[in-house]
Amino acid sequence: MASKTAADVLVDTLIEWGVDTIFGLPGDGINGIIESLRKRADEIRFVQVRHEEGAAFMACGYAKFTGKLGVCLATSGPGGIHLLNGLYDAKLDGQPVLAITGLQFHDLIGTHTQQDVELDKVFQDVAVYNARVMGPAHTRNVVELACRSALAYRGVAHVTMPVDTQSQPVKADYRSKRNIAGHVSDRMAESAHIPTEHQIAEAAAILNAGERTVILAGRGALGARDQVIALAERLGAPIVKPLLGKGVVPDDHPLTTGGTGLLGTRPSQEALESCDTLLIVGSSYPYIEFYPSPGQAKAIQIDIDPQRIGLRYDVDAALVGDSVRVLELLLPRVDYRQDRSFLEEAQAGMRDWRALMQERGTRRDTPMKPQVVAHELNELIPDNAILTTDSGTITTWIARHVDIRGDMMFSCSGNLATMACGLPYANAAAIAYPNRPVIAFVGDGGLSMLMSELITAKKYDLDVKVIVIKNNTLGQIKWEQMVFLGNPEYGCELEPVDFATIARGCGFVSFTITDPAQCAQTLRQALATPGPVLVEAVVDPHEPPMPPKIEPGQAAKFAQSLARGTPNAGRIALTAASDTVREII
Repeated sequence: MASKTAADVLVDTLIEWGVDTIFGLPGDGINGIIESLRKRADEIRFVQVRHEEGAAFMACGYAKFTGKLGVCLATSGPGGIHLLNGLYDAKLDGQPVLAITGLQFHDLIGTHTQQDVELDKVFQDVAVYNARVMGPAHTRNVVELACRSALAYRGVAHVTMPVDTQSQPVKADYRSKRNIAGHVSDRMAESAHIPTEHQIAEAAAILNAGERTVILAGRGALGARDQVIALAERLGAPIVKPLLGKGVVPDDHPLTTGGTGLLGTRPSQEALESCDTLLIVGSSYPYIEFYPSPGQAKAIQIDIDPQRIGLRYDVDAALVGDSVRVLELLLPRVDYRQDRSFLEEAQAGMRDWRALMQERGTRRDTPMKPQVVAHELNELIPDNAILTTDSGTITTWIARHVDIRGDMMFSCSGNLATMACGLPYANAAAIAYPNRPVIAFVGDGGLSMLMSELITAKKYDLDVKVIVIKNNTLGQIKWEQMVFLGNPEYGCELEPVDFATIARGCGFVSFTITDPAQCAQTLRQALATPGPVLVEAVVDPHEPPMPPKIEPGQAAKFAQSLARGTPNAGRIALTAASDTVREII
């Protein structure tokens, strides 16, 4: 029987920590680890991707949708470097991910050998724990602490190992006299931090004294739906949701006004502009311009990470702990608010907003509007679907026109707001939940960045439906150039891609939609087709993602960009004017 190697110890430790799936791509810098995974294939699954960036996104998506440790694996040098974008996505959205990479031969590191990149130095900023394995006897200590750190601090851990060390037998390694075997554990402790009695009483007093309270519920409140709803009902408070918190409360619930920010709703923005009390639950939503004005509202913040308290708004009470536990302590102390006028005003605004979204989503003019695709999809997806999206104008359409309901799960790249994550997230979700429908609603810019991951979906016959909105432009950048800077759009037009043909070449069933009258029928057929399916929806490139409230300065910048020579200025102006008139009417 062959002696156990350092790589075997690594894989054993991962299994002990409950890891059952690793996303990655083989390479000569991780040959020893790949061999160990081959030998334990009945206990831990290796999912081969076509680009390491996709592996890191899949690890992040896996962590988001399961709550487990997401793990990705890449070879030395370029393979490890490719992981970084997906790892920063995990870091900025607070997801537990372990990255494992290879190094070149231990005695050639730092000598300009091939792929001589010291990845532990490269990963210094992205990781909460970052270590180089020095030998077989060092392996278990390091890997165990990496798993523990990623889960405890909800961040990225990184372990890298020279390729020759990976295959080195454990019995051949020297164990130092202080490295006594048997002192490492795979037991994970859950934080029991809760606020003090005084802190709870202080927060309750602020809530009871308020008259116009808004609850801002983010990703940290995803498991606290019942508690958030109960508190909102007691306070008569609208629930406003940053995008990562879209699943906290169903979008059709009478207590929520939906999203906030540029891709949010007008009632949410108006509630934040007029509230006198703000309760932030599990959110560090970064766009401070959409919070109440400084000094306008008394604020309470609940967050499991004390570093994030007061990061966006000056708070009067800070409650550090898990959202469910803290809200359950807070609820009995909060009085029922008899005056429901603030909530009723928000609800009336929400009825008007929903009517506007219905009108935008049912238009039959051509070219087809992107909102139509999102609206029709919303009518068809089941209540247990898992939904992913990308960054760009695509995010606006899904934020406003697709409702989270039932047991749906949803995610996107929040604070990094990176393109290309939508498809890998969906692939990871389909691997984690093979019996649930998974839909990636993505833009042509984002999909073309990691289109290779269509092959991953086909390789594992994942039941993923990819809806790509094709407008042949980097839409978000285009509108930012025009509306925020007053510049003519430049560098945003994309060479058209026949995604349906490419998908068929990858083994997908594919459809193309150009006629809004055929949109629902085609989507219904696509969703009913087993296995990986792609729908290419060709839409109007001049349809703007209208902000919830148009500021005079934005309108002036927009007019300035048209006057300075934006391509297709006449068509863009006509489309924007038509949308504005519809909104006013």
